[in-house]
This record gives sequence, structure tokens and C-alpha cells, in this order.
Amino acid sequence: MDVSANVGRLGAAASAFISKPHKLLIDGKWVVAKGGKTFPVFDPATGGQIAAVADGGAADIDLAVKAARKAFDDGPWGKVKPTERGKIVWRLADLLEKHATELAEIESIDNGKPVSDAKMVDLPFSCELLRYMAGWATKITGQSIPLSAPGEWHAYSMREPVGVVGQIIPWNFPLMMAVWKIAPALTAGCTIVLKPAEQTPLSAIRLGELIMEAGFPPGVVNIVTGDGTPGAALAAHPDVDKVAFTGSTEVGKLIVQAAAGNLKKVSLELGGKSPSFVFPDADLSVAIPGAATGIFFNMGQCCTAGSRLFVHERLFDKMMAGLSDEAQKLKIGPGLDPTTRVGPLVSEEQFQRVTGYLASGKEQGAEAITGGRRHGNEGYFIEPTVLTKTTPTMKVVREEIFGPVVCAMPFNDDDLERIARQGNATEYGLAASIWTRDIGVAHKLARKLKAGSVWINVHNFNDVALPFGGYKQSGWGREMGYEAIELYTEVKAVAAML
Repeated sequence: MDVSANVGRLGAAASAFISKPHKLLIDGKWVVAKGGKTFPVFDPATGGQIAAVADGGAADIDLAVKAARKAFDDGPWGKVKPTERGKIVWRLADLLEKHATELAEIESIDNGKPVSDAKMVDLPFSCELLRYMAGWATKITGQSIPLSAPGEWHAYSMREPVGVVGQIIPWNFPLMMAVWKIAPALTAGCTIVLKPAEQTPLSAIRLGELIMEAGFPPGVVNIVTGDGTPGAALAAHPDVDKVAFTGSTEVGKLIVQAAAGNLKKVSLELGGKSPSFVFPDADLSVAIPGAATGIFFNMGQCCTAGSRLFVHERLFDKMMAGLSDEAQKLKIGPGLDPTTRVGPLVSEEQFQRVTGYLASGKEQGAEAITGGRRHGNEGYFIEPTVLTKTTPTMKVVREEIFGPVVCAMPFNDDDLERIARQGNATEYGLAASIWTRDIGVAHKLARKLKAGSVWINVHNFNDVALPFGGYKQSGWGREMGYEAIELYTEVKAVAAML
């Protein structure tokens, strides 16, 4: 086995975790996969192997669903009072905070992201989201409803947990996406079968250990690692009441088809091709670094990445010069190097995808004014890239690249309707940003954009209280905020004749 040299950079706790066997969490126990197989996990900075993880399948999913069903229908979880449920979720946040350095290192070597980002963004946000959701445990209420029917009535609604939930998470923010999914579901009283991405299973496994330490009863959270097989089995399982998926739009459509068998509830957080608009009065000292962060953060592997940049022609040259300068200042290197600002892409497959788009852009006439090439000769590094001379018909403009590549286009219009049409000319509708000093223009354009999140003078902004999700083919439903609780509850109406 070609072991990654970066394993030596890990602290003692992360190193000890990486080196041990990694099993499935089913009904409160760590077990080997029914098929007895494992699959390798690689460090994207070197391509070397760092671990072997249990390769679960449909039989393991079936066991996990049965455990979750028992915990929901017969186990103690349904009888746990809201205050206690909130306390356990909060306790998990405390454990994540206690082990933050270890978790950040695991995330970095598994995903490739800069360890500084994992420490400053992924872990604090995950802890905050758990605590925010924990607070909702005692506030999930129904309504008293006045009726117009003849007679005397007492009528009310109530919210109940939806039941057994299958959750399938992506590889770009492995730990944080796991928390995005489990926090509201646990708070609502659901039980869970979690399927991590096969590229990045390690932080979910460590999260499972902390879940057991926090005191969740057996079967409340089950974790099955593997390739697409267990994910497909989970989406199709007849005893799963809801499936929640974050990932590509293509796979999201397959999830919908698989879920049709028992018409389980489905929520989807899918792809994006988010536009950014820089108006002639924009403060470039804010817009330039903001647009750079909007596309280069997490190596562009963000569904909300600001990958289409529309800049007024009066500022275009200055904006391009500034953006190129920002890109060239970013240090590229292994995620575990604390000075790294741009790590590798997550895998060989993703590396080939992004380089394929770069080749396509060049063939269709796009020009890379900075970047556009592989960095180094090992691992999956791509230089932060700014493409100009791009047009709406190019693949790099139309399709989600999911890499550190931005397509910049000038505009010379002040008609907000036409500007909005440019931004909306995509099958996606996840996010957008507007850069201007004119707050009236910003709010008028925000109303015209078909996007689930619109940010003004910032990009890639999230808060645990803000609902997050997309229009069009960017998904169904909203995560975070109280809307996330609604995703994991059913509404029951009760009417009594007096």
C-alpha cells in the first residue's frame, strides 16, 4: 500500500483514528460489512492511501433501516422529552468543539481542504448549527385553529417527526454536511441512516463515535459507508420515510426516481452556477477579494461558488487585474500545511473533470488570464483560474465545473430586467451576489433573481438561522433555519366536535 506522506503531519489523536479499522455503525455497534469487503481512502494531496473503510451494501442498509425503525417505533427515542433531546444534541456540539483540532485534521487529509479552513469554518459552523437546532427541540409547535363549520369544535394542528430518514451527503464539506443533515432531524425526533460520500467517509465515522459518546440511544443514528450501492438502496428502501440528499443534480434526479416506490418525502440540495454582478459603483477593495473568495474558497468545490462573474465594462479591466492578483497570491499546497490557502481537488475523478472543462473552454475560445493548469506533479492540484472571452454558449459558462474556475464577462447595461435575465439564464438557481454601493439597485435586482440565496457585497455567506436551498434544478426544500425542522416533520390536524 502506497501510504501518503502527509499521515506524518497528523497530530496524535487524528493519527490514531486514521490507523485503526473503520466499520459501520448499526444499532449502536461498530460492525464489519456483511460482504466482508473494504475500500481504500486516499489523500488527494499525494494520491497515497490513508485508510481502509468498510464497504457496505444493500444488506447493511437493510439492517441499519431496521435498527432505525425499531429505535423510532419501539425504542426510547420517541419517548425522550424535548428538553432532553435538545440537551443531547447540544452535548454533541460540545464534543465536536472538544475534538475540533483532531476533526479538522481528519477532514483535511481526507478531503484536501486547508486545515485552517476546517478549523475556522467547518468546525465552528457545525457546532453552532447543532446548538441552534438544539434550541428548537422545545419550540416545535402546532396551532389552535378556529373552524367555520357548523357546531362547536376544538381544532388544532401538531408537528410530529417524519420517522426514519435516509441522509446522503457529499464530499466537499463532509463533516459540516453531515451535521446539516442530522441536527434538524435529531431535534425533530427522527432516526437516521447516514450514507457519507465514498471519497470522504472518515469524519462521518469519527462523528459516529462522538454520537455514541454523547448518549444517543442505539439505532438513532446509523452510518453505512460504501460506494453508490448503499446510497441507492437507502433511497429506494420501502421502510424509509424520507430521504435527504446533497450532491449533483444528475444524482438528485436518480434519488427522486428511487424514492417513488413508497412516495417517501424527498429534499434535495443540488448544483449551482451562481452569478455575481459587479456594478460600476462597486467598491473594488471589497468586490475583488470577495469575488476571489466566492470562487476559490474550498478550491471552488462549493455548490454556491460564484462561477459566473458579470462585471460592468467600466470596471472590467481593473476587476480582472485585481482578481488575477488575488489568485496568484493564494498559496497552493497540502491541506495539512497551515499556510496553505488552496488545497487539491478531492479525487482523480474530480481532477479529470475540471481539467476537461479547462480544455473545453480553451477549445471554444476562452482565455485564461491566470491559472488554467495543473499545479505540481503529484496529487490533484489545479491553479486558481480566471477565464475571460467567455460567452453564454460555452460549456464552462453553462455547466457546473466544481473547481477553482471563474468565467468573467463584461456588461454595459443598466436595465435590471436584462441583467437579471443573464443571471437567470441557467438551469440552476442556488445563489447570487450583487456588488454595488446603491442599496436600492441591489434590492431591486435581488427580487428579480431566481436564486434561493442572494448576497449583497459578499459571496458564500451562510448563517445557521438563514434558510438555504435553491430554485429550479438546484433542489427541493430548505436547510437551516426553522425551515429545516419543517423538512423533518409531518403536520397532523385534529378536530373534535364538542
